[in-house]
Parts: sequence; structure tokens; C-alpha cells
Amino acid sequence: GFVWWFDGYAARQWLVGVLGAVWAFRLAIHLLVDRVIKAEEEDGRYQMLRESWGENTSRNMFWFYQAQAFFVLVFVTPIVLGQMNGVEGFQIWDGLGVGMWVIAVVGEMIADGQLARWRRQPENKGKTCRAGLWQYSRHPNYFFEWLHWWSYVLWSVGSDYFYLSLAGPVFMLFLLFRVTGIPYTEKRALVSRGEDYRRYQEETSAFFPLPPKA
Repeated sequence: GFVWWFDGYAARQWLVGVLGAVWAFRLAIHLLVDRVIKAEEEDGRYQMLRESWGENTSRNMFWFYQAQAFFVLVFVTPIVLGQMNGVEGFQIWDGLGVGMWVIAVVGEMIADGQLARWRRQPENKGKTCRAGLWQYSRHPNYFFEWLHWWSYVLWSVGSDYFYLSLAGPVFMLFLLFRVTGIPYTEKRALVSRGEDYRRYQEETSAFFPLPPKA
């Protein structure tokens, strides 16, 4: 839709629009399958929120989701700026953006797939996944999701308000580290996996993929 709303280099508009749609479709399918169709129980983060909020759960959940709707405005900013970028012709930044998008989306798909396959093994119940990318980062799916937002920053280089495109990845990092991402995920993991997850925290980088500690 953005292709028709903004003045910009048409080919770049289509590039940003199509790749953005592919990313959104993949994420939607993954969440539908993982969190709805194959889910055995409610997401642990939401279980903890319910326990914490008690009788105020319904009211707080309402405002929680209203806040997420507002956050969409922040995340759409770099996409809009990429669409508005009027620099004629593809630049080196466009190529770098495509490369980063591919690495991010493929990396997230691999991380999601590795975790899903690991969870399907009955003998792994109650244990912590250390397969593949999960031995280098405790949250490789979050890392690649965050990396994905930098591709829109690169596609925005040259637009009048380029610096505003940084709002996407910066705000995403804040949410992951301070709000509903890593904090609640790890609190729940410590409850369900105890000492095994504590060792995992000691051995493995929280976010950026790094070699595991000996």
C-alpha cells in the first residue's frame, strides 16, 4: 500500500514493500503454528503476567494490547522512510539492506526451526535447548528479529528524516531487554528449568551470538 502513498524511487518502494510483506507473512505463519495450532499451553510470558496482575488481568491485558498497537507506529517509521526515500537508482545501502534482510530472516527461520525440532523430542522435556544457534545466544530468534529492522534503516539512507528510522531497532532493543522480551522469557525459564537454565545463562550470551564460555 505504501507504494501508492508516497513519492519515492518506485523500484525501492516495491523492494521494501515486498520484502516487508514476506517477513510479516513468515512471522504470522510461525506464530499461528507455534503459538496456536501446536501449542500445548499458553505462552509462559503471558502466564506470568496473569499471575502478577491477579484480579486486574482483564483490564491490564486490554491496555497491554493497546500499547502494542501504539508501538506499531514506531516500528512502521523506518518502513515509511524507506518508501519515501527519493534517491534515484539503487545505492550500495540498498544492496547492504537486502543482504542484512536475507541474513536476518533466514537466521530467524533457522533458530525457530531448531527450537521446534528440539522441543518435539520427548527426552528434552524440562531441559534447555542448546542446539545450533542456541549454543551461541540464549535468544537467537530475538537477535535476528532485531537485526531485520536494520535493513529498513539502510533502505532509508538518503531520505530527509533518515535519523528517525533508527527508532525501529532502538525501540525493539528496549522492548527486548526491558519489557516483554528477555526478562519474562528468562523468569519463566528459571521457574520451569531451574538449575539447567542457570547454567545456560552462565555459559551463553544473552543476545548477541558469541562463542559459549568454557
